[in-house]
Amino acid sequence: MSGRIDLDSTSSKQQGLRGLFETALRRFKVALHILILAPVYLIASVLLGFCLTPGITLFRAINVLTSDWSPLLQNFALGVSLAAGYFMYAFTMIFAVPAANFLIRGNLQEWRGPYYSTETVKWYLHNGLTYLARFTFLEFVTPTPLSLLFYQMMGMKLGKGVALNTTWISDPSLISIGAKTTIGGSVTIVAHYGQGGLLIISPVEIGQNCTVGLKATIMGGAKIGDGAKILPHSVVMPKMVIGPGETWGGVPAQLIRAAKAPDQVRSAA
Repeated sequence: MSGRIDLDSTSSKQQGLRGLFETALRRFKVALHILILAPVYLIASVLLGFCLTPGITLFRAINVLTSDWSPLLQNFALGVSLAAGYFMYAFTMIFAVPAANFLIRGNLQEWRGPYYSTETVKWYLHNGLTYLARFTFLEFVTPTPLSLLFYQMMGMKLGKGVALNTTWISDPSLISIGAKTTIGGSVTIVAHYGQGGLLIISPVEIGQNCTVGLKATIMGGAKIGDGAKILPHSVVMPKMVIGPGETWGGVPAQLIRAAKAPDQVRSAA
């Protein structure tokens, strides 16, 4: 994670095919970026098609069964089948997206380097799959055990009793949240950030019994200790360390209230 990185270099230090690909990516940035999108959209199309199949099958069956009904009743039945088909698609995608992420070995590792690198492509795919679920249905199952199950299968580490009331999550495979922690509505958690022309992918660790308020932002490399509180709309900056029991707030977040000493906790009890 240390050492100077030449952002203007058009060659790669990687070996073999990986090195050739990375060198081409840096020398022909626009063209290769466009070409990379083609397999990404192909994977998305296959996933969407697979997840839509149960709903289409239901629609076709209802269409045949109601062929001799009055137009009004048939339209109603077809409308219900379309709505049911959408939710069939959603529940199928909960499992299909993590399966695709597993097949492409999409889980991330801590990394720091230029945007035009092979590790960036992996990061792009992992988040692309996450967003495919997020922007098509995930809001409808948040917060429920189905949402927790999806993120766990995408590699997120979640303790028992976590309340996760947000879908504004990137890099789930590098995020860990301890038991009985509450993540408020529309909280943004991202295990990456950009700095000086580099992409930095760094884990986010949130301890047990924490509370992260409405629309707060937690950025890559942040560590939040057990029992800490992050006030609503606050921004926890990259690599920020928040101690156990502390209360932080603001943009950027600053210490609002220190943790109580053990004797204070006993007297309050």
